[in-house]
Amino acid sequence: MKIMVVGGGGREHAIIKKLKENSAVDEIFALPGNGGIAKDATCVAIGAKEIEKIVEFAVNTGIDYAVVAPDDPLVLGCVDALEEKGISCFGPNAKAAIIEGSKVFSKNLMKKYNIPTAAYEVFTDMDSALSYLETAPIPTVIKADGLALGKGVIIAMTRDEAKDAVRSMMAEKVFGKSGDQIVIEEFLTGPEVSVLSFTDGKTVVPMISSMDHKRAGDNDTGLNTGGMGTVAPNPYYTDAIAAECMERIFLPTIKAMNAEGRTFKGCLYFGLMLTPNGPKVIEYNCRFGDPETQVVLPLLESDLLTVMQATTNGTLSETEVKFAQKNACCVIMASEGYPAAYDKGFPMDIPEAVWDRVYVAGAAVKDGVLVTNGGRVLGATAIAESLETAVENAYAIVKTIRFDNAYYRNDIGQRALQAGRN
Repeated sequence: MKIMVVGGGGREHAIIKKLKENSAVDEIFALPGNGGIAKDATCVAIGAKEIEKIVEFAVNTGIDYAVVAPDDPLVLGCVDALEEKGISCFGPNAKAAIIEGSKVFSKNLMKKYNIPTAAYEVFTDMDSALSYLETAPIPTVIKADGLALGKGVIIAMTRDEAKDAVRSMMAEKVFGKSGDQIVIEEFLTGPEVSVLSFTDGKTVVPMISSMDHKRAGDNDTGLNTGGMGTVAPNPYYTDAIAAECMERIFLPTIKAMNAEGRTFKGCLYFGLMLTPNGPKVIEYNCRFGDPETQVVLPLLESDLLTVMQATTNGTLSETEVKFAQKNACCVIMASEGYPAAYDKGFPMDIPEAVWDRVYVAGAAVKDGVLVTNGGRVLGATAIAESLETAVENAYAIVKTIRFDNAYYRNDIGQRALQAGRN
């Protein structure tokens, strides 16, 4: 089989390494991939949003199955365009991908179908939003409606911060058209949990839960990032909470999307907060999370391609999806300065002995040498019987990898370890 994976980050590298375990896979193409992915797949210089070129390549190359991994091409209808040419895909069509593509849509969906989430108001006019903030409870959360590279959510701790966020989104257009509409919602408290799930539009199979670490600095300080590390499973996500989420959130979401004529197939990501009033949805993503994928997929014991094809074919209820009862920890190695300004182009030394546990996100090949080419450079993942050992082993891998300007948090997994002791 010839497989095509659209995307070029650590998430895509994790997907590709898992797909390679299937003996029926002859060749994997990554569009565009990156310098690290090039060691495990054939990289093709086509951007993830270049839909026409992606389809043309798939047809001309005889691709048997495509995995569309990032949010942008999903929202832009990459799956629709490929399926029109008879190419089977993993991922939702554009009508279903709106669950991430529009926060206004997803909030209204939850309200309509009684799926627990934060109270909210929607605004299309800046003056109305600013007026609302005069009396709104503080802290509050301001969200740009559309995709914003994971940066379209601002937690405002003061009224002035909230107003500044509204102005930046609606007047200054820092997120472009994504800020034409905004959501102002209630600030929730409690542990956050990420739950990725496979679904074929009828059956939903949650994967192992995980805990992300968004802040750039130790002890959850500094700027928000795309994620500086993850652990799985999340100790706050008990069996009782999982059962409650299935009954009140997961299945109702799948049924709601069907009722709206937007059947969702692929990976549906539930960003949850375990509030004093029960689990609530913070956000939906229409794809695998990054870097959550880098701890969840290594724990998958079933064949990934088989499971993906079951979501496409509507046979997920007949397909085994099994995860190892172990723990995983991923530490992100980034470029110093990320998520603000940073330098790149530094040679990277990744020992062959740890390659199978490294997922490269931001790297290029220059004059035959692998060099840094992004803010988040790679993820180092370890699996162990205990979370403590997984954390220790992940950091042991990090210590073997060399590149100038390297930066990483030193406390990934500590919050989960503390929770497990309580």
